[in-house]
Amino acid sequence: VMAVCQPGVPVLVAASLMAEDKNPARPASMILMGSPIDTRVNQTEPNRLAQSKPLTWFEQNVIVMVPWPNPGMLRRVYPGFLQLSGFMQMNLDRHVDAHVDQYHQLIEGDGDSTAAHRAFYDEYLAVMDLTAEFYLETVEAVFQKHLIPLGQFRHRGRLVNPGAITDTGLMTVEGEKDDITGRGQTQAAQTLCVNLPDAKRMHYVQERVGHYGVFNGSRFRNKIQPKIRNFIRAQ
Repeated sequence: VMAVCQPGVPVLVAASLMAEDKNPARPASMILMGSPIDTRVNQTEPNRLAQSKPLTWFEQNVIVMVPWPNPGMLRRVYPGFLQLSGFMQMNLDRHVDAHVDQYHQLIEGDGDSTAAHRAFYDEYLAVMDLTAEFYLETVEAVFQKHLIPLGQFRHRGRLVNPGAITDTGLMTVEGEKDDITGRGQTQAAQTLCVNLPDAKRMHYVQERVGHYGVFNGSRFRNKIQPKIRNFIRAQ
């Protein structure tokens, strides 16, 4: 199982519970990529924002109701356009420069570069809404109360113990320049899985990539993906 960013938390929870139950369907390997396992470590701007306001502020200011006639109308969500605007504001100069570069490439007739630009932004701009329940629970449990690293996370009343994982390989991947999930936040899973043998764990930091580069782009394809492939096969 491979989790990118926030899903790393529920994946670690599920793997812990399945390990404790000796569930025969527990994963052979677990890959956590840029996941906020312990957001007390090397805090970033989104981490500080989440801690600066009460949960009620997020519910009142960033949760909206899906309007008619869209699918899911009246459902409460954290809308994709708000997520996207937040991401882009963090590196606005870089995005402006990228579009200026595309303009010059069009003038010069550089079709390959403009196609690559469009392909990147077609994916980067395709952000889904999050359900209000998932978003608010994540803000509270992960970013404000730090329940997993403190050993206090409960699933349906049951205390979650990552120490129960003994035979699921764990690989954590981080980006050197990640300004959303700071370095060390994902690696924290390695510390929590205290009973995992060294042969079943691996941590990798990719140089010169930010959050998005951990799971997308040439360095992901050429550097990170082969390591993930080899780790999965080894397990």
